[in-house]
Amino acid sequence: MIKLDDVTKIYQMGEIQLEVLKGISLKVDEGEFMSIIGPSGSGKSTLMNILGCLDVPTSGEYYLEGKEISTYHENALAKIRNEKIGFIFQKFNLLSKLNALENVELPMVYRGIKSKERRRRAEEVLEIVGLEDRMHHKPTELSGGQQQRVAIARALVGNPSVLLADEPTGNLDTKSGIEILRIIEKLNNEGKTIIIITHDTEVAEMSRTVITIRDGIIIDKKVR
Repeated sequence: MIKLDDVTKIYQMGEIQLEVLKGISLKVDEGEFMSIIGPSGSGKSTLMNILGCLDVPTSGEYYLEGKEISTYHENALAKIRNEKIGFIFQKFNLLSKLNALENVELPMVYRGIKSKERRRRAEEVLEIVGLEDRMHHKPTELSGGQQQRVAIARALVGNPSVLLADEPTGNLDTKSGIEILRIIEKLNNEGKTIIIITHDTEVAEMSRTVITIRDGIIIDKKVR
């Protein structure tokens, strides 16, 4: 599914070069449930941006479903993001003026899918995350846990190859966080490839593979 080969990321800050990733090599199989864990400043957010095609490596190679995409330009990367990767963010990133159904439909608008089909798919995934009775509520009318469920539905609606979750329980209370993790675990049990970026060891322990990153390098890999 995913292969990183000796990936580096260097940011130029005036005359100073900041090397954030220092030769990351990583494989993610189809159907994998992986957590990438590390402290603040470890490079995990930069790694997430590269995995999610939000950024490109300075050097090294990134393969997604067998295609080497390290040198793709922005338009090609945007197409991959829209078709291959489902994002779940800590801050939900829902549009406040749209209801749950409309928020979930949004990625399909960019794909040019007709309104009737968009509505059908959005209703289907909202039912999967248990929000069939909240479809017409706006984000301000939903709890944090419900907003994150909408975000998961939005990530799922395009049937992406991989779900990339950035601190998915970071803004939730304990009960809501557990419920969200159970949904993610269920999706993985049904075959979805999932990568979670987190600093929370309890969240990481739910995954099959835990990658620990520190100072821009992988220092540990554990497989359950």
